[in-house]
Amino acid sequence: MTGPLNGVKIVDISNMLMAPYTTQILGDMGADVIKIEPPEGDAVRGIGPMRNPGMGPIFLNTNRSKRSIVLDLKSASGGEAIRRLIRDADVLVYNRRPAVMDRLGLSYETVSTLNPRIIYAGIYGFGQDGPYAHKPAFDDLIQGLVGMPALSHVKDGGRPSYMPSAVIDRAVGLWAVGQINGALLHQARTGEGQRIDMPMYEMMASFVLGDHMGGATYDPPSGPMGYPRLLAQDRRPFPTADGFIGVMIYTDRHWKSFFAAMGTPEVFDTDPRYANMTTRTENIQSIYAELAELLLTRTSAAWLDLFDSADVPAMQMNTLDEMMVDPHLAETGFFTTVEHPTEGTLKQMAVPATWSRTQPGATRHAPKLGEHSDEILKELGFSDADIAEMVENGTTIVPDDDARLNKQGRASGGEET
Repeated sequence: MTGPLNGVKIVDISNMLMAPYTTQILGDMGADVIKIEPPEGDAVRGIGPMRNPGMGPIFLNTNRSKRSIVLDLKSASGGEAIRRLIRDADVLVYNRRPAVMDRLGLSYETVSTLNPRIIYAGIYGFGQDGPYAHKPAFDDLIQGLVGMPALSHVKDGGRPSYMPSAVIDRAVGLWAVGQINGALLHQARTGEGQRIDMPMYEMMASFVLGDHMGGATYDPPSGPMGYPRLLAQDRRPFPTADGFIGVMIYTDRHWKSFFAAMGTPEVFDTDPRYANMTTRTENIQSIYAELAELLLTRTSAAWLDLFDSADVPAMQMNTLDEMMVDPHLAETGFFTTVEHPTEGTLKQMAVPATWSRTQPGATRHAPKLGEHSDEILKELGFSDADIAEMVENGTTIVPDDDARLNKQGRASGGEET
């Protein structure tokens, strides 16, 4: 079987996490993703424990199903190479600010002149009509702007904190996959290309406010902002007599089943706080506080057995180590082992979706820096002499250029080239 995007060519001018995550998913769907890296490489190559320089775990887990070519886009030959790539591409994905793309000679006006059918997909910090347009953006900064650190402790008054996951990069990256696939469908139907601007701030503002806009949804406002259940102090893994569990007693049926399992079915009918979703939401603070106190009286296993028998949603709380040996993930084949040509045996996560005909999956191992430079440049019509000159002047790196490859862990981490 071939992936659903087999035959689609994507030029990927991105680094770090958000856009590379997007293009990995598109690559897993069968697209030929050509990752363009500067001579120092993508900054995330240098993060985490690694067996070889520039091949850290975040890079490995965000850049499979791609080919890597090194190009100094500020050089004449690098500029010529990217123009040749663009002429034959279906999609160009970038995560630099539009002003940076302009300085590189890669504005939409220029790119669409080279290839009118191309989808020019920008994933960056802010919409270009507002006062933040010129600012760089990273996950932590957008988390702060959309109120996540403040919301994390709005009830207990604790110090604001970021989520310990790059949730902005992942969420925006997933959103971008849908936008690009929609544009590819339009392109297939009409032959038309277009520009898509996908600002992180605006996307995540809609993400957070979808839960918390509350009374401000109405004009004038009809009440306070914030979804009380999500902000309740005791909305967290509940401590038990010997650990922690997650419990979601939510609907009328859940609460009826819970009280019946506890031997107190009358509570649902007599306590007005439990009457319906509205009253439970209004009283969620006291409801969760009482539930938290109750769960301390039994072990995690005892509670999970009770909730399972009552068909009330509840699960154990895993640590990272426990998730790696979770029996469900093992049984569903979520983790597999693969042999990487330079990094040896790796654990790889499967595409978490099952297709009946065109199953996505890894098409290539995560590449070494410049692993496919020679191959791609030859596809573009550059001669061996041309490529040798580009290597000599630092425009590109080819696989056997060991001296340069050893420098690939020194990336600065900036978003601009």
